[in-house]
Order: sequence, then C-alpha cells, then structure tokens
Amino acid sequence: MCCDFNPARRRRSGFSLVELIVVMVIIGLLASLVVFRTRSYLIVSKQNAAKAEIARIVQALETFYSVYGRYPTNDEGIEILAQPSDEFEDGLLNKTPLDPWRRPYVYNNPGRKSAFEVICLGADGREGGTGADKDISSDDVEREAD
Repeated sequence: MCCDFNPARRRRSGFSLVELIVVMVIIGLLASLVVFRTRSYLIVSKQNAAKAEIARIVQALETFYSVYGRYPTNDEGIEILAQPSDEFEDGLLNKTPLDPWRRPYVYNNPGRKSAFEVICLGADGREGGTGADKDISSDDVEREAD
C-alpha cells in the first residue's frame, strides 16, 4: 500500500469557510466601533475649533468697535475685518475666516441677544440641528466663558 486514502487520517490544513466568515464579522464589528468613536472625536474637535474661531472674530469685532465706534453692518460683514485700513495695515484678521466645514460664518447685526452675532451653522450648513449639525453662536461662546 503506497497511499493511504482514509479520510479520518487526513490532516486538516486550513480554515473552514464558516471560521473565516466569523473572523471577518468580528473584524468588521471592531472596525465600525473604531470609526464611530473616531468620528465623534472629529466632530467635537471641529466644534471646538469653531468656538475658538468665533471667539477670535468677536475679539476683532470689539477692536473694530473701539476704533470706529460701531460694529460692521450686515453688508460689510466680517469680511471687513480682513481688509487693510489706515488704522490696521494688515486688517484685524489675516483673512476672512471659514468654519471647520469650509463655509463662511454668518454675521448678524443686530444679534438676537446682543449687538451682533457670529454663527457657525454646523456640519449641515443649515440653522438648527443636534450633534454634528448643532449651530454654534457667539452668544454660546460668551456664556461658556462666563
């Protein structure tokens, strides 16, 4: 007998299809968990960046007010803060800021609760929303600073 064809003696040399599918499902679940957690950190970091940028814009608006005795009109917007003038050779801001989602901030004069309001409309770019779509305004930033 040169060859033994007994299936009971044959050695198993790989994984079964069921085992491979189970491993793939486990890897998929772990990957989705990591993506979900990472996405939430990215959203929070973008919201924090928007708050910091709004605080910087508010500071520039207050400087504008102290020099000119008024806040920019809605037509001038915050774009005027980036324009050179006799008083500010390079402007109050080095460029017109965009929110972390690459959209311009909304400027209202007068604001809902103060002389002006600067608003980031969140990830969806529309008023209202929760989570990543939550609006962030200069009123919110000032309340957090108090």
